[in-house]
Amino acid sequence: MTQVYNFSAGPAMLPHDVLVRAQKEITDWHGAGMSVMEMSHRGKEFISIAEKAEADLRNLMTIPDNYKVLFLQGGASSQFGMIPMNLLRGKTQADYINTGAWSKKAIAEAKRYCDVNIAASTEDSSFTTTPTQADLKLNPGAAYVHYTPNETIGGVEFPYVPETNGVPLVADMSSTILSREIDVSKFALIYAGAQKNIGPAGLTIVIIREDLIGETLPGTPAMFDYKNFSDNDSMYNTPPTYGWYLAGLVFEWLKDKGGIAGMAEINQRKATALYDAIDGSSFYASPVAKDSRSWMNVPFTLVDSELDSVFLAEAKEASLVTLKGHRSVGGMRASIYNAMPEEGVLALVEFMAGFEKRHAK
Repeated sequence: MTQVYNFSAGPAMLPHDVLVRAQKEITDWHGAGMSVMEMSHRGKEFISIAEKAEADLRNLMTIPDNYKVLFLQGGASSQFGMIPMNLLRGKTQADYINTGAWSKKAIAEAKRYCDVNIAASTEDSSFTTTPTQADLKLNPGAAYVHYTPNETIGGVEFPYVPETNGVPLVADMSSTILSREIDVSKFALIYAGAQKNIGPAGLTIVIIREDLIGETLPGTPAMFDYKNFSDNDSMYNTPPTYGWYLAGLVFEWLKDKGGIAGMAEINQRKATALYDAIDGSSFYASPVAKDSRSWMNVPFTLVDSELDSVFLAEAKEASLVTLKGHRSVGGMRASIYNAMPEEGVLALVEFMAGFEKRHAK
């Protein structure tokens, strides 16, 4: 079977070494005589897996001791509701920065629970830019400020961390977590669906400052209360055990790759190579402003949209798959998360050059 380079936005490709190790351990984890999928989440074998995964993530991200790391279910979308349920804490207003499709979904859900102040929006630019710090109209009385550092669909990424003057900052890092170093202490809460840079779909990670746990809206379901998971080491109910295990393998792989600093260097090279290929051609174009371009999700268009289907077909023949852009944006989108090797991006760049020679008029 031919190994392809999978540019899917998510579920995304996993590191090959991680898949090989998981395959080796799938029927017998470390002599336990059973798969991780069969283990009791309260047994000593899985507890050791869970504890090591959390310790490795804390080490990779330099997570301060006063933050809890929760391994949850429900995807990042469940956090759109959990965040106001847990973080309003007696207030009735929250600030949201609107920079794309996922910001809009978070805003729509938050409106069920509070008054939402749109601190800034780039909808008038078709979500091809990010607002500057000066553009942010923040409410000092807000319970928190929510933003999406990287918009997966539009390929727009903040080049800075917003300054909120003490108001808790919340970030949906689903498509950018672990791609470069961040200062966790600048954030009150970070959340991320796993299926891009962490592991398989089904696991969601929340990193939350401890002082924000324990005061939910009346009527909040037990499964939506961070305290229940914090008090029970993320095991208030049966967690997504195999996803947790695979995330742990990815964390080990990242450490072997030089940690997040080492990964950031690779990611920057990958993104630079692809954007240079786009910018250096009149056949391809990027819809995103240069100062707001994502390292992880790179949308681009062809000079003639009628060639889109031909591009995708020929790319597939070259083992470059899942390059079709999101229906709301069109064109192409190459998602080049941590697991995408440099050779995959260089293969795409080479293919793009060849395609242009064959089809340019």
